Amino acid sequence: MREKKGVQRLLIISIILCLVSMIGASLVQTSGGSITIKDLRWETPSGHLMSALLLIPENATEETPAPGIVTSHGWYNNREMQDLNYVEMARRGYVVMSIDMYGHGNSDAVPPSEWPNRGTGMYDAVELMADLPYIDINRIGVTGHSNGARAANWSILEDNKKSEEDQLISSVLLVANDAMYTNDPGEPLYWAMRTDEQEFANVYGSRDTGIIAAQYDEFFFRSLGEHGTVTVPRNYIQTEYAQSFLNFGAVPAEAEERESYSIYRQNVNGEEAVRVIYNPAQIHPWNHFSGNVVESTLEFFDETVGAPNPIEPASQIWQFKVLFNFIGLIGFVMFVISFTKFMLFTEAFRSLKAQKEVTARTAPKGAGLLWFWGGLIVSAVVSGFSYLALYNWSMENIPAFYNQAPVYYIGVWSAVMGITTLVILFLSYKLFSKGQGMNLRDSGVIIGFKPLLKTIALALIVCSAAFSLVFIADYFFKTDFRIWIIAVKAFTPDKIFMALKYLPFFLAFYVANSIAVNSFNFVAGGKKKWMNIALLTLFNGISVAVLAVIQYTSFFVTGEIYFADLSPIIGIWLLPMIIIIPLAAIVTRKIYLATNNPYLGGIIYGILVTVIMVTNTLTQL
Repeated sequence: MREKKGVQRLLIISIILCLVSMIGASLVQTSGGSITIKDLRWETPSGHLMSALLLIPENATEETPAPGIVTSHGWYNNREMQDLNYVEMARRGYVVMSIDMYGHGNSDAVPPSEWPNRGTGMYDAVELMADLPYIDINRIGVTGHSNGARAANWSILEDNKKSEEDQLISSVLLVANDAMYTNDPGEPLYWAMRTDEQEFANVYGSRDTGIIAAQYDEFFFRSLGEHGTVTVPRNYIQTEYAQSFLNFGAVPAEAEERESYSIYRQNVNGEEAVRVIYNPAQIHPWNHFSGNVVESTLEFFDETVGAPNPIEPASQIWQFKVLFNFIGLIGFVMFVISFTKFMLFTEAFRSLKAQKEVTARTAPKGAGLLWFWGGLIVSAVVSGFSYLALYNWSMENIPAFYNQAPVYYIGVWSAVMGITTLVILFLSYKLFSKGQGMNLRDSGVIIGFKPLLKTIALALIVCSAAFSLVFIADYFFKTDFRIWIIAVKAFTPDKIFMALKYLPFFLAFYVANSIAVNSFNFVAGGKKKWMNIALLTLFNGISVAVLAVIQYTSFFVTGEIYFADLSPIIGIWLLPMIIIIPLAAIVTRKIYLATNNPYLGGIIYGILVTVIMVTNTLTQL
């Protein structure tokens, strides 16, 4: 009874943390209830369903129309990733529409050939905003991060098709993507380096335009310098492209030298226009988690559009929403563990509860020590090398059945590491542990068919219950649980089918990892059992952490990423795994101690990771 009460107490605490997260994040993003948030779904002129969050401050009325801003996430993200911008802009009186670009979040997926059409959905959002009665149609701005900025560039091309009197966009801020420099209507600069002579022009006309160009951007702001050398992003402001932009499309040789963080004005077609470049010392993904970037964004739109409720740009509250979202993420993980343990006291799943206390095996000595450390080191080395080696292969050989490239790549890597782990465990058992008297049934490796079915059923119930909290947060409060690049969010039913396609990849790793962490490597001397899980947690994530350190240390020292022969995206995709993979050791250990069953925690964690990944990325037809 004491154990059951302890579990119930933790379960209640986890639910309270989630509720605190929902309410707190909602209060922050609505400025205490003064901002209305609507979850939009509409059929666009592009013929696709589009999703967006619309934030309407009290000052925006038909009698007193307010300026509007359409903002967009980058590739492999979703509308909630722009919360730092929409929280701050809405409290300053702007009407803000944060979109899911096509292929992301709750918007329809489209073929790559349709991405340029109407700004991957951004221009559809601009036209919808222009029809709202409480919008000042002469003050509509667009901004986006990375591919969201590319969507803004494409939206400018779409807007340019209209007469000057009918154009809708008056201001554009490109975050983590370059500007267009010529009148060529082709694809704006993206993943590219300027490699040939081009005619410079003022593509943005009289629109106020700014760029936030991080000094350590993995993708953009490179060009060919003298003698064929490549300029690095931190020197972008000195390039002819940046100087031409700041001089309103002038030929660089004929333009005056201009600097970052200074606003430049010029009369264009009878109107005064603005150009500015901000270049914070950041990496690409840090732009959408940066108070510095938010401050520059607010300064830009204050200057070019005008905030109805002026507040100093440095005065920001979005960090409190981040805090509440993070509290919810902690509560979510706690709920998974405590709810699993709670279900073990029910009649249906009582048989899965450990019949006696699960204890660590004796700390290894001699040859056992070599097998223990050797397995950890070999696994870490294979993990790091295979992560790099599998990228090009997986991108070149992805079957049409799998329409989420990043999930396929990480999934293949996970499956390879799952197989590697099982091979190491098999050799360890056959060549050493079996001779030392290890019993696979006692350690939970061998499990009966009926207990396995119950294990799968309980895993599905736990995951469903956990995500029910996410849907409650989304439906009632328009919030979710997240921290920077790790997000647990609500999703549409089609994502369940997508998750099923990738689930075998992730189960292969997380089940194998749980067996390794708990059945084979749960060894400790004396009472310091915490040292065992700390060590295994460290080794779970050490390979990805080392790769990230190598990548970004080189970047900060030399100005260029280390693994330059591969796509820069591999470094960014590493970052969430530094948390996700080590956390698996802790979650599965907690569940194993209650069940003596390594499969339950592995299956639960595999399902959660799969769903989280497929709901936070790009889907393309």
